[in-house]
Amino acid sequence: MNLERLVSKYIGSAEHVFREIKLAEPPISFDAETVVKVVDFAKDYLEDAKYYMERQKFEVSLTSVAYSEGLLDALRLLGAVKFEWPSRKKKAKSGK
Repeated sequence: MNLERLVSKYIGSAEHVFREIKLAEPPISFDAETVVKVVDFAKDYLEDAKYYMERQKFEVSLTSVAYSEGLLDALRLLGAVKFEWPSRKKKAKSGK
């Protein structure tokens, strides 16, 4: 699958979700086991990214690592995990 078709596929999927999405009724709760499952998914996507990078399938690798980062960011925004991306730490230390 070429890059254009891959991007179109992911955009179409995301647009479908945004048309159908419904917000959960507060309070939203999740247990540690659920958080660990999502972290494991993020790790799996990272491993996929490395696998595809070694095979020079860079567009698939980029997609996989973006999924991993998205899951991690979602967990962080929900307050389920704590971390900072390395590039943001460098900017904070340098004052930029």
